[in-house]
This record gives sequence, structure tokens and C-alpha cells, in this order.
Amino acid sequence: SYRERQAVREANGNISKTFLAEGRVALKRHWLLLIYLVLLMAGFNFMSHGSQDLYPTMLQNQYNFSPNAVTVTQVVANLGAMTGGTVIGYCSQSLGRRFSIIFISIIGGALLYPYTFVGSKSVIAAAYFEQFCVQGAWGVIPIHLMELSPGSFRTFVVGTSYQLGNLVSSASSTIESTIGERFPLPPKGKTPRYEYGLVICIFMGCVFAYVIILTLVGPEYLGRNFDIAHDNDMAEAAGTDAYGSVVHNRRGYAANDGEGESSDDGHEKGAHTVAERV
Repeated sequence: SYRERQAVREANGNISKTFLAEGRVALKRHWLLLIYLVLLMAGFNFMSHGSQDLYPTMLQNQYNFSPNAVTVTQVVANLGAMTGGTVIGYCSQSLGRRFSIIFISIIGGALLYPYTFVGSKSVIAAAYFEQFCVQGAWGVIPIHLMELSPGSFRTFVVGTSYQLGNLVSSASSTIESTIGERFPLPPKGKTPRYEYGLVICIFMGCVFAYVIILTLVGPEYLGRNFDIAHDNDMAEAAGTDAYGSVVHNRRGYAANDGEGESSDDGHEKGAHTVAERV
């Protein structure tokens, strides 16, 4: 796909001019989609940071976990995250991107209560499955963003939308800790304590709802073909002559390859027939 795009830019006579034209076409046609991707990534980054950043503080401050117990819980939670990202990302290939995200987000929302209100060591199980759900939804995101993004700026859009979404969500732990100060608990000596579990539960409930709604109303291009022949933006940016010549040559090469393979198959079949007769 990259070589085909370069061939179109070279056929048009001015690579830089064609590249800039692709950017103008992408912004003109897909500006609303670009805004949607930033908002979606903001929700996903709120989901990961909102469920993780303040969680060790909650375990230690609210539930009096030892540093070792906090570490074990976090390790198990990350194992769940690794498993969820792999399993749900793979399943989305057959179940669909949006369905996978929505389904696993609903399960994650249902697990918020044990994840934030269980104060014993049993919370380890809840931490595993909660992060399985959070990062399971994340496991769909790389290919989902690739399929949604404009062809000429696919990697740029994926990276920029993620970073801008991360920028929006960067204050998630500050928001949670500030709200947590409104729910004080009896202090432990001179150390103030807060009901962070309640705050994380409410915050994450809102985030899950936001992600589900935004995913539901958004588009999906499962199995999108990344070839240049399926990119109308490039045709408009480079012009029909340059675009058509490259696509035509590509189809000609494909047809010749097909004939060559058929001819090779014929020779092989003939050779087998002669061998059998001998």
C-alpha cells in the first residue's frame, strides 16, 4: 500500500504537492471523524487511568493493604489486562469491533462494585477480571482506529488521536483524589483517609457509560481493505490520471501473475500425467 501511494505521488509529478493535497482532502472529508476519534480516545484513556492510577492508593489508604499486598494485587491485575487485550482483540475479528468494546465494557461496569468495595485479599480476583475488561476493550482499539482512519494519514491519525485523548484524560487521578477528599474516613494516626473506592466506582461508571454510548453511535469498518484501489481520497488528491494509471498497472500485474500461476499449474499437471504414464 505504501509503495502504491508513492507511485501515485510520483506519477502526479510533484510528491510534496500531492501529499499536501491528500491532507486537505482528508480534513475536508473526515474532520468530523477525526474529532470523534479524539473523543473516543479520551474515553478510553479515562477508562484505563481512572481504574488504575489511584487504585494502589485506595488499597493502602482505605483498606490498609501492606505494600507487598498492593504489589501482588497490581501484578495479578496486569496479568488480567494482558489476557483481556489478547483475547478480546482476537475475538473482535469475528464478533465485530463495536460489539466487542460494548460487551466487555458492560461486563467491566458490572464488576466495579467488587473491584472497589471488597476490602479483603479476595479483591485480587476482582482486580484481575476488571482489568481483563478494561484492557480487553483496549485490545480492539489498534485495528479499530486503523480501519477508521483516512488511508493517506492512517498512522498519523492513530497516533495523534491517542495522544490528544491521553492529554484530555491526564487529570483523571487529580479529579478522583480531589473528589475523594469530600468523603473522609477516620484517620489512621496522623494519616488522613478517604473513601477512594466510592469515587473510583462512580467515576468509572460514568466513563464506561460514555465509552459505550460513543462506540454505539460511531462507525465501524470491519475488514476494511487498505489497498489504494479502495481509497477514494487518493483519487481526488492526486487526480484521476495518476491514480488510474497506478491502479490499472497494479491490476495488470495481478492478472499476469494469475496467468503465470495457471500456466505453472498446467505444466505441473502435465508433468504428473507423463510421470504416471511412464
